[in-house]
Amino acid sequence: MHVPVMLAECLDYLNVRQEGVYLDATAGLGGHTGAIARRLDTGIVIACDRDAESLELARANTADCADRIRFHQALFSQVGETLAAVGVNQMDGLLADLGVSRYQLTEGARGFSLMADGPLDARMDRSQGPTAADFVNSGSEKELADLIYKLGEERRSRKIARAIVRARPVTTTGQLAKLIESAVPRTGKLHPATQTFMALRIAVNQENEELDALLESLPKLVKPDGRVVILTFMSLEDRKVKHAFQALQRGGQARILTRHVVRPTEEEIRDNPPSRSAKLRALEISQAIL
Repeated sequence: MHVPVMLAECLDYLNVRQEGVYLDATAGLGGHTGAIARRLDTGIVIACDRDAESLELARANTADCADRIRFHQALFSQVGETLAAVGVNQMDGLLADLGVSRYQLTEGARGFSLMADGPLDARMDRSQGPTAADFVNSGSEKELADLIYKLGEERRSRKIARAIVRARPVTTTGQLAKLIESAVPRTGKLHPATQTFMALRIAVNQENEELDALLESLPKLVKPDGRVVILTFMSLEDRKVKHAFQALQRGGQARILTRHVVRPTEEEIRDNPPSRSAKLRALEISQAIL
């Protein structure tokens, strides 16, 4: 069962209006999308995701409110084009949940999972670009170490990169997880390969570049008095969002609504453990750029 993270908080900060136009920039399996749509009367939700397979599942999960949703496969950097294609200039609110969907993490064939063996892929759009296997099998030891350190914030990146290069070719998630586990010890609850898998996923999908594109476009996408709500799960992403929001506020283009980052309640963490690392930040646009 798909449980959207911090749903009540997201809806409260979005301040959903029945006639409004909203963008869920990360439709995933449709949890947040459907909840917004069910609050609408004449309004619509434009639901975007780069993963076509997730979009199909989202369609099924939101069948009861399908008349208020428009699904589109799109990257963050393509959102403006998508809106123009459906005749929308600006929206009343934007939501982005930057977490990886449970479907991607649990479906071994997608190549994201540490626990379900499959091809070392990790592409959110399986029709585009190089795979994680391409990265680990073509990069130099230094390039791999730098990638794992910078994107995964993994301090043991040199040992891990050395182990990968010695074991190449590496073609499956299970093979990569095992060789990392043998190269560096487990130091806590997390599997020792967790941060490396995260770094590869970020690199494969150019997640930092795409997030930058979304943050830069906020004043163009959202109307004055419109809201922006972003959920992050990694410190690297949260810093980007925090700094972008601060810059918009300093420039008089927006007002930060969350003085401090909002975290899930203890009850939610107990009922939905994947929510434990979530951080929510919200913004109200005060000056649009046309």
